[in-house]
Amino acid sequence: MSTDVTEKDFVASLARGLAVIRVFGRDAPSMTLTEVAKRAGMTRAAARRFLLTLTQLGYVATDGKHFQLTPRVMDLGFAYLSSMDLWQVAMPFMEQVSKELEESCSASVLDGCDVVYVARVPARRIMSVGLTVGTRLPAFCTSMGRVLLAAKTPEEITAYISATDLKPFTANTITDPDMLFNAIALAGQRGFALVDQELEEGLCSLAVPIRNKAGLVLAAMNVSGHASRVGRRDMEERFLPVLQGAAAEISRALP
Repeated sequence: MSTDVTEKDFVASLARGLAVIRVFGRDAPSMTLTEVAKRAGMTRAAARRFLLTLTQLGYVATDGKHFQLTPRVMDLGFAYLSSMDLWQVAMPFMEQVSKELEESCSASVLDGCDVVYVARVPARRIMSVGLTVGTRLPAFCTSMGRVLLAAKTPEEITAYISATDLKPFTANTITDPDMLFNAIALAGQRGFALVDQELEEGLCSLAVPIRNKAGLVLAAMNVSGHASRVGRRDMEERFLPVLQGAAAEISRALP
């Protein structure tokens, strides 16, 4: 079946309803009707209809003034996860990586300008960035994001950079478009990406691609740790072989 959607086939109300769900987040977990309407770019009347419909379906809860998502929204994400054999295959290998290196191990996919965490084995150490399945982070300054972007064509990478707000998160964040393009290209050439304190001070991350049997990149997997414990050299010499070995095992185990 063709995936091309004509104007006749496009269901605008469904798109706008999903837009209402997406306006909620860590920075705005609970909002008034006016706030939802403003963030979703629609009238109060339209936002009210969508919110009441989502409330009736159990995806939104309200106290009469404020609205917030319910845990039922997670069913939408888990429907995707449960449809992918990849995550079931990957988890045992990710757990072994985390155990061997004593650091967190995560997997993500690219969605728009962000990476979305789809699997995670946390270490017991606590970082200030709270990461769970479903967390979204900007792809341009994360190791998994650069690995995933490296699988795209140069034209697609350029378009991504042009469409992304390259704001600095730390003094180390690469925000120059040309330098970022080169960093992404280097990740493709080397087969891994190492990001040193670009997303958060003290946070160092190393990522490799997870490929299917045809060699296509399906996801990225990373190990992250504090720069005071693991530096760039340690990550490349000690962490990289473990991560690459796990990625290869996952690829071989995929159906």
